[in-house]
Amino acid sequence: SIPYLERPPSPLEFYREWVSPNKPCIIQNAISHWPALKKWTTAYLREVVGPKVVSVAVTPNGYADAVFQDRFVMPEERQMPFMDLLDIVEKKVTSPNVFYVQKQCSNLTEEFPELVCDVQSDIPWMSEALGKKPDAVNFWLGESAAVTSLHKDHYENLYCVISGEKHFLLHPPSDRPFIPYELYQPATYQVSEDGSFEIVDEKSADKVPWIPLDPLNPNLERYPEYAQAKPLQCTVKAGEMLYLPSLWFHHVQQSHGCIAVNYWYDMEYDLKYSYYQLLDSLTK
Repeated sequence: SIPYLERPPSPLEFYREWVSPNKPCIIQNAISHWPALKKWTTAYLREVVGPKVVSVAVTPNGYADAVFQDRFVMPEERQMPFMDLLDIVEKKVTSPNVFYVQKQCSNLTEEFPELVCDVQSDIPWMSEALGKKPDAVNFWLGESAAVTSLHKDHYENLYCVISGEKHFLLHPPSDRPFIPYELYQPATYQVSEDGSFEIVDEKSADKVPWIPLDPLNPNLERYPEYAQAKPLQCTVKAGEMLYLPSLWFHHVQQSHGCIAVNYWYDMEYDLKYSYYQLLDSLTK
C-alpha cells in the first residue's frame, strides 16, 4: 500500500526518503492552509471564472488520449465558456458526451490565473528539494466518466485534490517488462454535423507508442505477461497530496466533479532514467 505522511516533510527528508528512492506517498496537511479547500465551490468558480472561454476535452466515452479502434485517439479540444461546463458537471444540462478540463500546458496559470491566489504557484519544500520551480501547474475538473488511461510521465508529480476523490492505480517502473506497448496511428475525435463523433487520422503525424491494456479489466489472453505486474491502488481525498514519482505508470479515475491541481517538476535524467531506458530496450 502507499504510505501516508501526516505532515509535509523537510526538503532534505523528502529528497532522501522519497524522490531519490523513487517511492510514492500520500501527504496529509500539506495544503490545509490553501483558501481553495473552502472557497472552490461551483458557485465560487462560476462567479470568478464564469463566462471566460476555456479549453475542455470532449469525448464520446470518457477516454481521452487512449487506444480505441486501433488508434491513439485524442479528445476534441473544445473552446467553451467555463460556466457551460459547470452546468454539465452540476447536471443542469445533460449531454451524451464526457467533458474534462485536463489541458496539461500549465492551464492553471495560463487559463485560470484568477484561481492561482487560492493555491500556490509552487510547493516550496519540493522546489527547494529539487532546486527548481515546476514546469507546469495544471487544473483538473471533470465528470466521473472521464478516465485517464495507463501511462507514465517524465515528471516528479505532486497531485493535490481540492474536492472529491481521485482513484489511482500505480505500477512502479520495474513493471515495464509486463506492460504492453504498441505503436498506433494518432487520431482526434471530431464532431460531425449531426453531433456524433468521428475519428479523424492525423495523417502527417508519427505513430505513437501507447499502452493498449485496461488495468481494471486486463485481457490476459492477449497480454499474459501483465499477470506478473504488481499494481498498487490508492484513493487521494480532498485535502491530500499524492507524490507520484517520475516514470511510475498510472491510471486515474475520479468522483463526479472532482477538482484537483497538480505540480509537474521535471525529473533528473540521471542513472535512474538510464536504468529505465535499459529496461525498456531489453523489454522491446
